[in-house]
Amino acid sequence: MSNLFYALFHSWLQVEGNVSDNNEIDAWIAELNNNTKVDIHKIALKQSDFWFYDEDAGEIRNKNRSFFAIKGFQRKSGNTVVLEQPVILQNEIGYLGIICKEIDGVLHFLMQAKIEPGNLNKIQLSPTIQATKSNFTQKHGGKKPKYLDYFINAADYEIIVDQIQSEQSSRFYKKRNRNIIIKVDEDIPLEKNFKWMTLGQIKRLMRRDNIVNMDTRTVLSCIPYYAHTLDRETLSKMKRAANDAALVASVFDTHGEAMIPRIYQYINNVKMFEETTDALVPLSALSSWEEKNNEIVCKKAHDFKVIFCDIMIEGREVTRWTQPLFEATGIALFGMFTCIENGVRKFLIKAKKEIGCFDLIELGPTLQLEPSHLHGPYDQVGTVFMQKMKEQKHVLHDVLLSEEGGRFYHEQNRNVIIEINKEDVIANEQDGYFWVDYKTLNTLVQVNNCLNIQLRNLLSLLEV
Repeated sequence: MSNLFYALFHSWLQVEGNVSDNNEIDAWIAELNNNTKVDIHKIALKQSDFWFYDEDAGEIRNKNRSFFAIKGFQRKSGNTVVLEQPVILQNEIGYLGIICKEIDGVLHFLMQAKIEPGNLNKIQLSPTIQATKSNFTQKHGGKKPKYLDYFINAADYEIIVDQIQSEQSSRFYKKRNRNIIIKVDEDIPLEKNFKWMTLGQIKRLMRRDNIVNMDTRTVLSCIPYYAHTLDRETLSKMKRAANDAALVASVFDTHGEAMIPRIYQYINNVKMFEETTDALVPLSALSSWEEKNNEIVCKKAHDFKVIFCDIMIEGREVTRWTQPLFEATGIALFGMFTCIENGVRKFLIKAKKEIGCFDLIELGPTLQLEPSHLHGPYDQVGTVFMQKMKEQKHVLHDVLLSEEGGRFYHEQNRNVIIEINKEDVIANEQDGYFWVDYKTLNTLVQVNNCLNIQLRNLLSLLEV
């Protein structure tokens, strides 16, 4: 594993590739965007011959009971409904998998240019395989996903990551996917719409709006760097090679394990003393939601609506189909403060409850605001973050990134990382805030359903 670790670190540093250069990759993405035929338009649910509202179950589903369904969710405090909305039910666990291989001494990742129906810009950079269980068991009648057998037979290869991680818990109900990276040594065929890239090349593309999709970001965030202990000389060499020596120290030169019991103490208290109750209910039971103009919308301020689409995408396993999608009504903000303390980069995270969390609560970024909450009110941390963002000083990352285009229509969210002095913000652990190093987060992400997808996506942006 130590040799693999150095290969990963070296690949992270390699912003220029030696298989495909950056100009070639950019031209490849542009060409596919220009030449791939896509036709997506909104329809009424009744115009679909596959999807319908099941009165008995109180949900929107398809005739095969495959893929997913949309049902109502209610959270009650006593007998009072405090939150209700439609949610996506998708109990099956899908593959989000990347194959990597050393080529000319540099670790490369096999990336796919893939179109999802909800993508803003057609092509986005996806994992080697991105498939629901319905996809790879061919319930839809389509072709078997390319490279599937490598993941079915993952035990035959070197496994770098194999984790079950949550998806967007504000829309999905207890949805999880299998995030997996395997390293192969054998030659494998390069299929159409796939390219080898270094980790640094992928990170470079993450600085551009809506190029690297959510599934790639979450898989890469799980790479386990934390398990390696380095001697002083090696650590010094790595710091000199890196652009962010404090991040290198944050991974290897720390004792962040001390924070983990404190984090779990807070999370377990929330789980133990939570008094609200959750239930799935028929969509018709959501009194604050209605069907209007062939969409399901909230009667009050809302962050999304349910729409229905007829879809044609050239080159997919199935080229034409209909389905519901969740359409965002604005751009959410996911923000994270970072600081350097004693030469070590730290990050301000916050424990956050969401309706679809597999176990009520996960660790999220400093700030996680849906469009309807962008104008406040904020706590002190939120107030400082919004002010720093307005000043546009010490902003390390500020990029629009798409959410999962297979279920969300044209949803992009603003991802911002800002460096501050730790003293500039009052963040109390009793409010669920914790300053932690990267090693702590990298350790916790190896545990299922601990870091939410917004935090994992922000961590994936970091450049060494």
